[in-house]
Amino acid sequence: MTVEETPETVAQALHHALTGDDLPDSFTLLGREWTLHRGVFPSTLSAATEVMASMVPYPAGGSFLEVGSGTGVIAVTAALSGCAAVTALDINAKAVANTAANAERHGVTDRVRVLHSDMYDVLGPDDRFDTVFWNVPWTYVDDGYPLSTDLHSAVFDPGYRGQARYVAGARDHLADGGRLLLGTADLGDRERLDAVVEEAGMRAELLCRVRRIEEVRVMEYHLLELHEK
Repeated sequence: MTVEETPETVAQALHHALTGDDLPDSFTLLGREWTLHRGVFPSTLSAATEVMASMVPYPAGGSFLEVGSGTGVIAVTAALSGCAAVTALDINAKAVANTAANAERHGVTDRVRVLHSDMYDVLGPDDRFDTVFWNVPWTYVDDGYPLSTDLHSAVFDPGYRGQARYVAGARDHLADGGRLLLGTADLGDRERLDAVVEEAGMRAELLCRVRRIEEVRVMEYHLLELHEK
């Protein structure tokens, strides 16, 4: 959200992304064309996807897990950047189909596995990855805030419960020496996030920050790496 927006105005924008007849079926990002399915958070609605896709240190020749893959830009970019095996998860079935469509569009279906999952739920105990990443829904709202559409979970994280689950569950899916990454922004509640990380017995290191001029304000995007304390 921008400084002048509220959860209600963001919800209106999400409704448009679900129902707007004027939305295109594709978009250009990172020098490539991408398919966009209706009901999936558009990767160009903010600069977050572009910035994170450019900042993430993909493990060349290794395995990469993305939570909340959306349109699939980051998962597909990981495969195109040399990852040998990519797993993309999303709670939104429309996003799963969108990610799969873009993996096919860019010829990486042999390296990209796309699964419908609430966080890590569908993964098995042997599913471990060199890098785990989530471009989190950084907008904090209180517990009980209604996630009334498939897109709300792409923007809102009530009580930061989703981020708490992400951090706590990652240990079960990191390979030895694996890296746990989290993408957020300066509009997020960093104090709450740090408390979540601390509660999980970890600490957050800022790897990279990028400032982008957006419609109303300058946004600052942060890539964090989480370490055991």
